[in-house]
Amino acid sequence: MRNKFPEIENLFIKEGEPVYLTKNGYGSMVVLSLEKYAELTDDIELKLDEADKEADSTDICYTHNEVFSKVKERINGGR
Repeated sequence: MRNKFPEIENLFIKEGEPVYLTKNGYGSMVVLSLEKYAELTDDIELKLDEADKEADSTDICYTHNEVFSKVKERINGGR
């Protein structure tokens, strides 16, 4: 990577494309620009912060079984 850094950096910054790294023909890593990474994670970070605030404001606790049951219900459309 050291020898090709300017080319790789150009893909990240100018084209906004991720670079997929392989090892022995299999996917190993994805490298993104900081801006693209932030685009992917900012909404998640915001939702996690909201969840933390909600958790701090209530004494209600759910077991993992209750949470996953509710998630499955929502995914299956209440079926």
